[in-house]
Amino acid sequence: MATERQEKQNVTLSLPREVVREAKVIAAQRDTSISALMVGMLRELVDEERGYRAAREQSLRRLREGFDLGTGGRVSWSRDELHER
Repeated sequence: MATERQEKQNVTLSLPREVVREAKVIAAQRDTSISALMVGMLRELVDEERGYRAAREQSLRRLREGFDLGTGGRVSWSRDELHER
């Protein structure tokens, strides 16, 4: 599998010591680094947000276009008829 070279940027984080200690343990158990864990988690968050944004835009587009209810644009019933019991 070919790896894609990506431009990287360093980010400085201030994390609680206990979180760093536990993250080191998790990273070691997974044979990776804290940095790789963070990249994976942030990538997942970004992907979720992109998916949400795309779904929202699609839903709004469908609402603007409207739906074919099979009435040909004519309402042949009254509100009272719909609510008769």
